[in-house]
Amino acid sequence: MRLLLLRHGQTPSNVNGLLDTAVPGAGLTDLGVRQAEAVPDALRARAIDAVFVSNLQRTTLTATPLIAARSLEPTELDGLREIGAGDLEMAGHHDAHMTYLHTAFAWARGRLTARMPGGEDGHEFLDRYDAAIADISRSGAGTVLAVSHGAAIRTWTSARVEGLDADFVERSPLPNTGLVELEGDPRSGWTLVDWPDGPVGGAHLDVRKDDPTGEPVDED
Repeated sequence: MRLLLLRHGQTPSNVNGLLDTAVPGAGLTDLGVRQAEAVPDALRARAIDAVFVSNLQRTTLTATPLIAARSLEPTELDGLREIGAGDLEMAGHHDAHMTYLHTAFAWARGRLTARMPGGEDGHEFLDRYDAAIADISRSGAGTVLAVSHGAAIRTWTSARVEGLDADFVERSPLPNTGLVELEGDPRSGWTLVDWPDGPVGGAHLDVRKDDPTGEPVDED
């Protein structure tokens, strides 16, 4: 199976540096709408068989232009949602961002008992994201687009994709509508095909701020 993990379009919380992870979450900014509208043309050469979204509204809003262009019906999977921020929910300061990301990347390195302050631990996150990916695999689709979230995509791929260096992912931003491409399945494992260097629609749609879940992690 070819698995395309697309981060949602830009939200007001991304712009304002807020750890916005609760349901239903923010909608899209004007730029986020333009990023979403660019997806169908950017993926026009792809034969996408199915689309999955999380239960946070920004993923459905991001998928809507592609869904309309391909006449597809999206499937919502709760497990694709963002890593819950717990006590850090809606925090906007950089130290909170780093606490959040350092905890998530501890999971990527196997320290699964680390717990997000007031939130989930690594076992809980990986169990529910793995379950969502298993549901996607059972769909039988050859190529799947799953619209998910910055920290969730970065952490799960770091933990589950063979040969993908967690240090690389930790240092690498994942922009809004950045597309991580994988090949494989839950039984045989996953390999990386491509890691994004910008939004699928092009560099003119890449406007990064102090984006909590997509930013690189400070080395110190």
